[in-house]
Amino acid sequence: MASPDETIRICIQMLQNISEDSTIPRNIRRVADATKTVLQDESRSIGLRAATAISMIDEISNDPNMPVHARTRIWELVSQLETVPLD
Repeated sequence: MASPDETIRICIQMLQNISEDSTIPRNIRRVADATKTVLQDESRSIGLRAATAISMIDEISNDPNMPVHARTRIWELVSQLETVPLD
């Protein structure tokens, strides 16, 4: 299993891919970009960053305009973030 830091790095890369995908609606790409910024903020604990990112992503996960491939990526991202310990 990957370390929490490695998991965050993987998630940042996944968010980067989502935010660069022109087939995904702009509002979802904006949230992906904002979530990436939250994950990169090292002034917060790693658990808090992961929990905040999950919360932000959860808001867009049910967007009816989201393509199926993007929804699958979002679920994969949330699954990765849920492995980061909160302490």
